Amino acid sequence: MLISELASVPGLECVQTDFVDRPLLGGYTSDLLSDVMAHAVSGSVLVTIQAHRNTIAVASLAGISAIVICNGRALAPDLLETAREEKIGVFSTELSQFELSGRLWTALGGESRT
Repeated sequence: MLISELASVPGLECVQTDFVDRPLLGGYTSDLLSDVMAHAVSGSVLVTIQAHRNTIAVASLAGISAIVICNGRALAPDLLETAREEKIGVFSTELSQFELSGRLWTALGGESRT
């Protein structure tokens, strides 16, 4: 699945479109940014409720390709600006992290690509 195809997952909306459209290699769900840095796989999508600029900095360090902000959290303007600079796709949803993670698992073929 390409990053752009995340928009076809029910409940997801792309809110930052200036990214390099490449295949997603898996996903990681966490709100603890140190956990993301230690365990997320480069080329994956991050599912979180952390809707601030530091999330983009961690994603960039970890090589994360896209971020989904859950629970309808408001997105800080500097998050979107930094994501644009780093070419990281940002998506938003009203869904919980649990429900969205299940949908992404299915959309990615139900298997880890790491």
